[in-house]
Amino acid sequence: MVPRKRINKKAAKGKEKKDSFAKKVFNTIITIALTAGMLWGLQAYSGNSNAVLRFAQVSDVHFMKDAPNTTFKMIGESPRLLDDAINQINEYSHMDFVMFTGDQIDKSYDQELKAFLPHVQNLNAPWYVAFGNHDRCIGGFLTTSVYLNIINQANPEFKFKKAYYSFVPKKNYKVIVLDNIIQDEITSNGRIDDEQLKWLRKELDSSRNDVVLIFMHVPVVEPFASPNHRMRNAETLKYLLESYKNPIAVFQGHYHAAKITQHNNVLYVSSPALVSYPNAFRVVNVSNHKDKVVFDFEWKETRETTIQKMAKILVFSGSIYAGEDRDQFGIYEIKKR
Repeated sequence: MVPRKRINKKAAKGKEKKDSFAKKVFNTIITIALTAGMLWGLQAYSGNSNAVLRFAQVSDVHFMKDAPNTTFKMIGESPRLLDDAINQINEYSHMDFVMFTGDQIDKSYDQELKAFLPHVQNLNAPWYVAFGNHDRCIGGFLTTSVYLNIINQANPEFKFKKAYYSFVPKKNYKVIVLDNIIQDEITSNGRIDDEQLKWLRKELDSSRNDVVLIFMHVPVVEPFASPNHRMRNAETLKYLLESYKNPIAVFQGHYHAAKITQHNNVLYVSSPALVSYPNAFRVVNVSNHKDKVVFDFEWKETRETTIQKMAKILVFSGSIYAGEDRDQFGIYEIKKR
């Protein structure tokens, strides 16, 4: 018969206490690690969510409530085209803002602007406007101040008193809207005056760490040559913009044509007209990363296909206005320096 070993109950209890304490310490460490991981994940998710900005650019609506089509523009169909664009934009679960880059109306009459507003008030996102050469007239009733006052009353998000302004749609982003419409002569050319250039420089100086999105009607970089439509001091503005090192994107209209050009850290985006072929607009998704900014372009054509087919017949060359694939869809990166 093998004798049984004596069990030291006191030592066993001590060992159990040590094991229990070690388990508690281990469990506490695991809990802290998991909690920290979850908090980091939530912060990362929140930061990534804050880094993504989505907006729509709609240009050259040329709205008129009761007018015939012209040899180039489907003005008679402008209300239907506008409603279609608004319906498509509203299908997105989230849109940070919508920017209309000039020529919201075809004739600078206050009744046309007031007729335009009930349509855009159906947007589910904040909306803003830049002036186009069709939006106001020299010596007429629809001056800058009258136009802005009408917009102020109709749009709770729009509280600006000048035709050029800026706002922050989301952290680390700056939106700048410029007015490059010449007001002292009848012309389709554009120009930025000295006072506005000084203001722009201050805005850019205060936004060196931001992604800057600039909207205007007459383009800095033309999608095609047109001496009667170009911006007269485009080189001055281009030189100013490209003197900064942070990512800048410039969104333009006026030419009714699609073209995307990149010069180092500045992206120049000309967008099509809603009123003429290809009857399209853009949705842009911007991702702000540590070392770069990514622009993802979506091309949205009207669903009013009968109107679009008619519009295509009216243009000399549809490819000039629709651009190439890279001018419609595409992903463009700007490295941070």
